Amino acid sequence: MGKTAKVAISLPEHILAAVEMERRAKGESRSEFFRRAVETRLKQERESSAIKDYVRGYQQYPESPEEVEVAHRAGSTVLATEPW
Repeated sequence: MGKTAKVAISLPEHILAAVEMERRAKGESRSEFFRRAVETRLKQERESSAIKDYVRGYQQYPESPEEVEVAHRAGSTVLATEPW
């Protein structure tokens, strides 16, 4: 895992109680619970940022009508071969 650092956080009592109930149910230590929570949040932030970049790229450089038509024809050809 590499080096670790200890941190102290302040939580409202009702949130700490919910954390305690959840981590006990999963058999996790507090450190494991918060590490997992932070890793999940960081992953969500990266994915959200990537999606925003992707959308911004399409907004700045949208497909031309010709590209849309080519994609439509290719999709129609592929779907026509499906046995449904």
